[in-house]
Amino acid sequence: MTYKAYLDNIKAQTGKDAEYYRAEAKKKGLTKYSELLSWLKNDCGLGHGHANAVILYIQKPELAKKKIQEDERNEKGRK
Repeated sequence: MTYKAYLDNIKAQTGKDAEYYRAEAKKKGLTKYSELLSWLKNDCGLGHGHANAVILYIQKPELAKKKIQEDERNEKGRK
């Protein structure tokens, strides 16, 4: 499963995109991996893999956006 697919699945299941979770984490002052993982799994109901995908977006948004763009390019290349 691609990184983009993880984020797309989260949006489909929750109605919330990664940017929403990033903004909420900032409001709550959550920055550490363990804090984010606990919050996303316990309060937001995400599974471990989906939580990790969101954590990457929260902690390293530039890298996450680069991965999304790569996944989009690869999808277009397969069509």
